[in-house]
Amino acid sequence: MAKLNLDRQESDFLNSTIAHWEKNNLIDAGQANKLRTSYEVKGFDWMRLAKYSFWVALICGVVAVGSLIVDDAVIKLLQNLYYTPDIVISILCGATAAGMFYIGRVREKRFAEQVFSNEAIIFTGVLFTACCIAYLGKTFDNGSGHYSLLFLVSVFVYGFLAWRMGSRMIWLFALVSLGSWFGTETGYQTKWALYFLGMNYPLRFILFGLVLVAACHLLKNKKWFANFWELTYVVGMLYLFMSLWLFSIFGNYGSLDTWWQIKQISIFYWGIISAIVAGGFLLYGLKNKDVVAREFGITFLIIFLYTKYFEFFWDHTNKTVFFAILAASFWLIGRKAEKIWNINTKAPTLKEGDA
Repeated sequence: MAKLNLDRQESDFLNSTIAHWEKNNLIDAGQANKLRTSYEVKGFDWMRLAKYSFWVALICGVVAVGSLIVDDAVIKLLQNLYYTPDIVISILCGATAAGMFYIGRVREKRFAEQVFSNEAIIFTGVLFTACCIAYLGKTFDNGSGHYSLLFLVSVFVYGFLAWRMGSRMIWLFALVSLGSWFGTETGYQTKWALYFLGMNYPLRFILFGLVLVAACHLLKNKKWFANFWELTYVVGMLYLFMSLWLFSIFGNYGSLDTWWQIKQISIFYWGIISAIVAGGFLLYGLKNKDVVAREFGITFLIIFLYTKYFEFFWDHTNKTVFFAILAASFWLIGRKAEKIWNINTKAPTLKEGDA
């Protein structure tokens, strides 16, 4: 039987797990040794190297294209292409995107183990799809400036492609396009005024994040949504908590000039509300074993608290004292986290000893 090829972290986890099972008589020594010999530590993390190599290749490709564009001969060619009709460019980009998606789909079936190279091809298709939609918008542009419709079209295009291909990466672009549509559409409807229904941008996206998170829970048991549920939940929480963080700093002010003139103490209650929301998600995550809610809750609760610490004490505290307090607080958090971790790891053993 071929051995599992694991990295050091995975191997250490299995070693501690098998040792725990053996110590608590869940498996005997023979079974423990058999399990330990069923895997080995790989010498180098080739998967991580492959992943980073493909991303670097894509970045270098973009740089190469950028360097090519500044060439005089290429500039003359682009000047000629400037007069190419937008609809032609849109069709060419669409055809290229379709070709990339087709190649990526075929490779996923034939070379399923080449995960990162397949994703790189699909990502290229995503970029050409964006170009296709952008030039299609230029083709039918009537000067209204209602370009948020392009983001809405992107949502449906990326959503369909993600569902058809089962690609979470394309689904991520659909979610980003959805947020972009919401932001630009609310701006367009108010003629780019500071407020939409009395809300600045952070407050709008708090509601947007809440709706997205609520939709995740409503669609949680839908079979077609199972592949995208966790990613949508994480992105929704990211929209929600990043907006809450910005809202705790700027309040419901739409202009930086107005915000500079007020005292932070006047919007302190927004920070309290944001911390309460984070604490609520933390408690919900602990109670319902929701890892995403728990991690976002504890992370942003700490971020909210330290943001307020910097806001109120940075200008009025000696820097030595300021950073000493900061160091002490992080040390206390680390000690508390270490204690909780030790309790969790020793709990099974203590329980058996008590019995």
